[in-house]
Amino acid sequence: MRFFDNSVLVVPPFDCAWLSGEDLKFGKAGRGCVSFEARADNDVTVVFKEQAGCKHYRTDTEPNYTVILGSHLNRRFKIEVNGQTVVDIAGIVLSPSVFEKYWISIEDGMITVGKGEPGRGVVYQWIDLQPNCKVQYVGLSSWDKHVGYRNIRVLPPPRCNASARPVVEVQGMYGVAEYLENEEFADIRFVVGKDERIVPAHRVLLAACCSRFLEMPLSAKNEIILPSVDYPILHALLQYIYMGRVQVESFQSLQVQNLAKVFGLQCLVSQCEQLNATYTAAADDYTAVEGSELASHIVEMAYPIDGQYLEMFPALSCDIVAKRLSKFLAIGEYCDIVLFLDDCGVKIPAHRIIMSIWSRPISKMFTNGMMESSTREISFKDVHQEAFIAMVQFMYSGHFELDQQDNAGSLLLPLLVLADQFSVRLLQKECSEQLHQCLTEDSVCAILQVAASIPACETLREACEECCAKHFDYCISAPAAQFRALDNMCLMQILQHPNLWVTSEERVLDAVLMWAADLEGIFGWEDADMKANGFDSFSGNRVQHLKDLLLLVRFPLMPMDLLHRLEGSSLSNHIPIMKELVKEALQYLRQDLTCSSELREDTLSIDHTTQGRLVSLPRTSLRFSRRLSNLKELFYMCDGDGNGVLQYSGTSYGQHPWMNPVLIKRILVSSSSPFSRYTDPKAIVSGKYQCTSFAGPCMKDGRYWSWWKIDLGVGHQLMCNYYSVRQDGSTNFMRGWIFQGSVDEEQWTDLKVHRKDQTICRPGQYASWPVHGAKSLLPFRFFRILLIDSTACASTPWNLSLCYIELYGYFR
Repeated sequence: MRFFDNSVLVVPPFDCAWLSGEDLKFGKAGRGCVSFEARADNDVTVVFKEQAGCKHYRTDTEPNYTVILGSHLNRRFKIEVNGQTVVDIAGIVLSPSVFEKYWISIEDGMITVGKGEPGRGVVYQWIDLQPNCKVQYVGLSSWDKHVGYRNIRVLPPPRCNASARPVVEVQGMYGVAEYLENEEFADIRFVVGKDERIVPAHRVLLAACCSRFLEMPLSAKNEIILPSVDYPILHALLQYIYMGRVQVESFQSLQVQNLAKVFGLQCLVSQCEQLNATYTAAADDYTAVEGSELASHIVEMAYPIDGQYLEMFPALSCDIVAKRLSKFLAIGEYCDIVLFLDDCGVKIPAHRIIMSIWSRPISKMFTNGMMESSTREISFKDVHQEAFIAMVQFMYSGHFELDQQDNAGSLLLPLLVLADQFSVRLLQKECSEQLHQCLTEDSVCAILQVAASIPACETLREACEECCAKHFDYCISAPAAQFRALDNMCLMQILQHPNLWVTSEERVLDAVLMWAADLEGIFGWEDADMKANGFDSFSGNRVQHLKDLLLLVRFPLMPMDLLHRLEGSSLSNHIPIMKELVKEALQYLRQDLTCSSELREDTLSIDHTTQGRLVSLPRTSLRFSRRLSNLKELFYMCDGDGNGVLQYSGTSYGQHPWMNPVLIKRILVSSSSPFSRYTDPKAIVSGKYQCTSFAGPCMKDGRYWSWWKIDLGVGHQLMCNYYSVRQDGSTNFMRGWIFQGSVDEEQWTDLKVHRKDQTICRPGQYASWPVHGAKSLLPFRFFRILLIDSTACASTPWNLSLCYIELYGYFR
C-alpha cells in the first residue's frame, strides 16, 4: 500500500486500507459520506464498519456494509450486507484509463451512491429496513487488481438535489389532477343520476377537450343536468380529461363511449370503440366454448401521447387541445381574471384554473383570502413584459417558440427567472435546456449569474462553470464586466474545476485580483499593484473572500522570475496571505529534491496490523499540483501495469489497440551503442521479457557513457512523476545512474539521481521510482537513463542491461 506525491493511495489486490483519525470517520455513527476519486480495471470496493480493521472484506465476520463498483469484471454494481448480496445490477461501470469521482452516503440505513460532487449525480439508492446505525469507519479495498484512490474526504451526509435523482423531473409538481371535482375555481356543475349528485368542473377545460361541449344545454345556474348518466360514468369522463387516464370496468366502457360521444371527446370514443370490439369478440368466443358469460375486468385508457408527455396537464399532449386553449387566451373566452403588468400597462385576459395548474405561488395568491382572491384584475410589478407573456402562453400551449436571434438568451434568461419565481417547473426545465444549447463563451457568464441563483438549475450551472473553465482566458479578457459580476462561490467552483484551461497560472492570479477589485481599468495583478495602497478601500465587501480565492492560485506553477516580481510588489506588502503564498512557492521551487529517493516521512502513516491497515491521509495541497485539464494523466499503479506513455503511444494516443510504438513511428528509441540483435529499440518498449538486452558503452570526454534514450515525438511532452525499468536476464545490476529529461537533446535536467542504489538484485526484476517536487512539473520531450557508475558485474561493468522502460506522468 503506497501514497505518491499526488496523494494517490494504491490498494494492492485482496487488501483493505482503513481510514484512521477523528476527521476520517463518521461524525455520527450510522450517518456519513465518503467522497473519492478512483481508478481501477474493476472492483472499486468501499466497506463501512463499526470498528476499523480487517485484511479483506471477504474474510470479515463483523457487521458491515460493502459497496462494489465495477464488480464481475467491470460489468455490475453490488451492495452487500454482512457478506450477503442485497443489490446486484448491471451498470455503474468504471473507466479504467481515468480517475472518476464517486461518493457514497449512509444515513440511517439509506445507502446513496453518486458520481461527481457529493449530493449530485445520484445513480442508485437502497434502503436497509433493518439498518446498522453503528457503522462509523471506512475501508477502501480491492479484488484481484490494484485500485488507486485519491482526494479522499469523509463528510456529513449530503443533501441530494432532487433534480439529480434518476426519476422523472416533473414528479412532485402540482397539476390539473388536483382540481378534479374540486370546487376551487369551478364555474360549472353537473347534476347527475336520479339522486341529482352535484359534480363541480371547469368550463375552459371542458371546452378545450370536448368539441361538442358548447352544444350542451346549460341552466341559469350554470348547471348541465344529466339524469340518465350515473356518477361513475361521468367521473370516468372527467378523470380522463383531468388526469389523462382512466380505469373502468370493461362492462362500463360502452356507457363511457356514449357519454364521450355526447361531449365530443373523440380520442376517448376511439379507445372505447376498440376496447368494446375486442371485449365483444372475446365474449362470443368464451360463450361458444364454455356456454357462460365472460367475467368483467378492469381496463385502462389514456391520452395518446403526441410530443412530450405533460404530467402537469396531460390533455396538452393533444395538439387540438393546445390550439383551443391558445385561442381562448387570445380572445379572452371564459376568462375570469385579467393580468395587469403595471410597468407597461399590458392587460392579459386569463383563467385562474390554468394559471393555478402550473404555478403553486399563483394558486396561493388566488386562494389565500387576500385581495387577489376576490378581485378580477391582478397586478404584477417589476416583471419582464415579453418573458411574462411567453410564460402565460406556455401555460396554455405547453411549449414556447424561441426567437432564432435569441442566441445570448435575452428572452430565455428573464423567462427562466420568472419560471423559478412562479415555480413553473416544466418551463424552467425547457429554458435550462435551451440555454444549455446556446451556451457560448460570450454568453456563459451572464447565464451563470442567473443559473447560480436558482437551485433547480444545477445542471445548467455546472455546464456554465465548465464552459467558463474551458474558456477562462477569454472570459476574463477586458472589459470582463460579466465575469466580475459573478459571485464568489461561482468563481471558486471555476478555479477548482478539473477542466480549467489557462495559458499560465499568472492569468488565474489576474482573474482573482480583477474580480476582487471590481473596478474598470484593473485587468490583472500589475494593474492592481499600481493601486495596492488603496486596495482595502476599492475591493469593498469582496476583500473578505480574497483569502479563499488566493489559496486556489497555484503559485508554485509560476516561473521564478514572476514570483520574485510578486515578492517585491506592493500587493504582497498589503495582502499578507499573498505574501505567504509567494514565499511558500519560492521555497518549494528552491529546495533540492534530487538527493532523496524516499517519500517524505510526514506523507504517510501506516499501522501494520494483523487485521488490515490503518491509513492517515497525506498532508498535501492542490497548490503544488499541476492543472490536468489539457493533459492526459498516465498514472503509475504497479510494475508492468500498461498505464505509461509508451503503452499510450502504441495506441496512437487512444485511437486503436496497442501496436509497438517504435514500429508505427510514434516514438524513437536510441542507445549509446549501435543497434543489434541485443540492442533493439522495438524490444525495449514491447513489455516482453528479454533474456539479453543492453546498451553498450561509448567513449566520450575520456570516460564511458551508457544510455537508453526515448524521444516522444514532435509536439509531445511529458511531465514525468514516475518511471519503471526491468532488468534483463543478466546480473549487470545498475548501482549508479541518472534519470534525465530534455526539451532539445542539448540541455539535460537531472530528474532523479541514484548512487549506490541496491534496488535491483535479481535477473528479470522490475523496479520503479517516483520523481518528486518541482522537477515533476517540468515538461520534456526527451528522456534518458544514463549510467554513471559501474554495474554489479565485473566482466561487463558498463552494459546498461534493461529489457523494458516505461514513463508515467502528465502527457500532452
